[in-house]
Amino acid sequence: MRTRFAAAAAFIVLAPLGACSTIKEAVRGPDLAPVGYPAALAPLDQKIIAQANAPQPATANSLWRTGARTFFNDQRAAKVGDILTVLININDSAKTTNETTAGRTSTMTAGIPHLLGLESTLGKILPSGYDPANAISTNSKSTNDGVGAVSRQDQISLTIAAVVSSVLPNGNLVIQGTQEVKTNTEVRQLTIAGIVRPEDISAANTILHTQIAEARINYGGRGDISSVQKTPAGQSLLQRFSPF
Repeated sequence: MRTRFAAAAAFIVLAPLGACSTIKEAVRGPDLAPVGYPAALAPLDQKIIAQANAPQPATANSLWRTGARTFFNDQRAAKVGDILTVLININDSAKTTNETTAGRTSTMTAGIPHLLGLESTLGKILPSGYDPANAISTNSKSTNDGVGAVSRQDQISLTIAAVVSSVLPNGNLVIQGTQEVKTNTEVRQLTIAGIVRPEDISAANTILHTQIAEARINYGGRGDISSVQKTPAGQSLLQRFSPF
């Protein structure tokens, strides 16, 4: 009894904590997941350290440095604080239609014509009209019809400058960038974060969003227009927690 009381008390105390995140998501909208390094390549709790650029070894009788893409130096981002340009060109579309129809009808009839010679006695106890040959009869019918359709098209074409925030032990770069544009009383914000390979950075110091691992791209806004388009907080809570 004491164990059940402790479990119930713990549930009552911890339940609001789980509901807080759900309420926050209903009011403010979903948040992006944090950028994480794939566990197949390295542990999730690995320490991200910055690496200093080692000096390039001199090549005898040559003015050209090994691995350089320019005559004098390599202009691509390679160390913490460097800037590179991310080209975002998303053009996705999806269309799905599902329809499901199910039905079932069942009928059962059971009788007890002989029950240890008590069938005549049961006729006196049970209401009138009792027939041992049709003691039990059931009939059920159920139908289910569901239709669902998804039609989505996303098109985003943007360019943003990101900063190298850290260098992983294997040389990959962690980048993040934010861009804000304010027009009258509306602020449009673009954020990007992820992990890139130095080899994927072009000679113009640009990289495509499809070459970013663990990419987190967020394009939204805040202001008068966004407030009008957003579902009111009370209605969002009612839709999320309504049992009907």
